[in-house]
Amino acid sequence: MSILDAKIARLDGTPDSLGGLTGGGPALLVNVASKCGLTPQYTGLERLHEAYADRGFAVVGLPCNQFGGQEPGSADEIAEFCSATYGVTFPMSEKIEVNGPGRHEVYQVLVDTPDEEGRTGDVAWNFEKFLLDGDGAVVARFSPRVEPDDPRLVEAVERLLG
Repeated sequence: MSILDAKIARLDGTPDSLGGLTGGGPALLVNVASKCGLTPQYTGLERLHEAYADRGFAVVGLPCNQFGGQEPGSADEIAEFCSATYGVTFPMSEKIEVNGPGRHEVYQVLVDTPDEEGRTGDVAWNFEKFLLDGDGAVVARFSPRVEPDDPRLVEAVERLLG
């Protein structure tokens, strides 16, 4: 089974799979939060999504409230905040857990991928980024502080898109 087959609902509660959220192409998966110091990364994530969407690429937001309770809102509140504050158009999933015993099956696969320093395991904080190719293979992991316009991240996306 591919990670793309993992069942995960959309933010509005519609049942789907990760592949449905990514649109079947390469994607950047990001655990997001509305009340974090890194929340302004939504702007760069949206720009990245818009820049490459016509080439089959998607940013996918995965809301998570496990880090300092920084995503406390309901699905409607999260959607309204992201749309009104940052103009987010990329797909978002239901709120999930990325660490611990309730870790969503998507993250059971993702956390085995090493970051640039070779670290695997639990997600460190909000806005950790995982780059998937169109087949669902995880090709890169970026720490929360790596901005969406960081040349290393952008170059990795461009390599995937050829």
